[in-house]
Amino acid sequence: MLTRIDHIGIACRDLDATVEFYRATYGFEVFHTEVNEEQGVREAMLRINGTDDGGASWIQLLEPVREDSPVAKWLAKNGEGVHHIAFGTDDVDGAAATVGSRGVRVLYDEPRRGSMGSRITFLHPKDCHGVLTELVASPTPAPPQRQGPPATA
Repeated sequence: MLTRIDHIGIACRDLDATVEFYRATYGFEVFHTEVNEEQGVREAMLRINGTDDGGASWIQLLEPVREDSPVAKWLAKNGEGVHHIAFGTDDVDGAAATVGSRGVRVLYDEPRRGSMGSRITFLHPKDCHGVLTELVASPTPAPPQRQGPPATA
C-alpha cells in the first residue's frame, strides 16, 4: 500500500531564504518549483535521493501566497517548521480507502492535484497522533530535472 516516505513538508515565511538555507547548509538543490493556487502556496521541491520503487524522497518547502490558505493559518498558529509528512503510494485512492476503513478521517472526498502533477489527499492529524499526513501518488514519467531558483508568486 505505502511504498516510501515521499516528502516532508516544511512551512516557511520566505521561500527564497529557506531554499538558500537548505542549499548552503546541506547542499540540496531545487528540482521543481510551482505555485499551487488551489492550496494557496508557492513551493520548492528539493530532491534528497531516489528510492527502490523508482520514486524519490523530497523536502517540500511551502510559502503561503494568501492569508486564507491552510499553510498560512498553520504558520500563524505554529510558526515555521514541519507541516506534514507524506507517504508515497502507487494508488492514492486505494490507500485512502484502506486507511479510511481503519477509522482514520480522510480530508478530501476525491484526491486533488499536488506537486509536479501528483495526486494527493490528507489524513486528519487528530487520527494520526498529531501528525498531518499526506498520501501521494507520483505522476509518471519520473519527476523533472533540476530547475534552478524558486518561482516567484
